[in-house]
Amino acid sequence: MQDQPAPPPRKKAARSSGPRGEHDRDGFVALVAGAAESLVRHEGFRALGMRRLAGAIGYAPNSIYNAVGDLDQVVLRVNARTLERLHGALAAATDPGRAPRDNALALADAYLVFVAADPRVWSLLFEHLAAPDQPFPDWYAAALARPVGLVDEALAPLIADAAERRRAVAALWAALHGLASLSTSGKLAVLTPDAPRELARLLVGRFLG
Repeated sequence: MQDQPAPPPRKKAARSSGPRGEHDRDGFVALVAGAAESLVRHEGFRALGMRRLAGAIGYAPNSIYNAVGDLDQVVLRVNARTLERLHGALAAATDPGRAPRDNALALADAYLVFVAADPRVWSLLFEHLAAPDQPFPDWYAAALARPVGLVDEALAPLIADAAERRRAVAALWAALHGLASLSTSGKLAVLTPDAPRELARLLVGRFLG
């Protein structure tokens, strides 16, 4: 039997130009956001600082400043990831064949489950206050619009007026946020022995009439 010819050597993939040539910009931004998310998840928001974050990924702080921006921008990247995951959880909870009211109740259930599964990362959406004159980047506005738009779509059969529906989405979101905050902090039991899910369904059901 003749020996088979050896395969040609593989060419090494060219590395994109990141801070060390190891990542392209999008890859580096994802690396930073993932590391920041992990710090918050395991140690809370107060553990998140530029030097700590740089040490976690093995880069100098200037690399983060140059590619991502300051800490406000890092937090927005983490929050955008959270909003994308929230959109996925809410989308999975809806069913076009279900009655609109039942879909609204299912969204409330899914929201509370999402918060309870990752409370520290979720709370970063509301704990961190960016500079008041700093506008949201387009990519963050788009990430926020997706779950809000999904809730708006679910309420459309129940609230026909678009302006009224926008106010309803904001009111329900704020109310569920308060309920979730009390629940994850352990303070809800001071007010009532009822489970958060029961209160959320009561809230949404009474709101919708």
